[in-house]
Amino acid sequence: MESILADASISITELKRNPSAVIEAADGESVAVLVHNKPSAYLVPAETYKRLLERLEDLELAELVRSRATERRIKVKLDEL
Repeated sequence: MESILADASISITELKRNPSAVIEAADGESVAVLVHNKPSAYLVPAETYKRLLERLEDLELAELVRSRATERRIKVKLDEL
């Protein structure tokens, strides 16, 4: 059985009927969209999605910093840039 990673869920059929009502009823929370009783997508509030993307970018940058931490360092004067 597949986990549903939201407190609320809705069938794709119900979502198609009135998407605005679903968004309003979600009250800022994520909603799992089910197809044949399995999660197919998640309806995520715009602000949550924005924070998620920012967090992913932070994690990618942190990984880049870690991967470059062992590289040889080169001293450069600011005027040379």
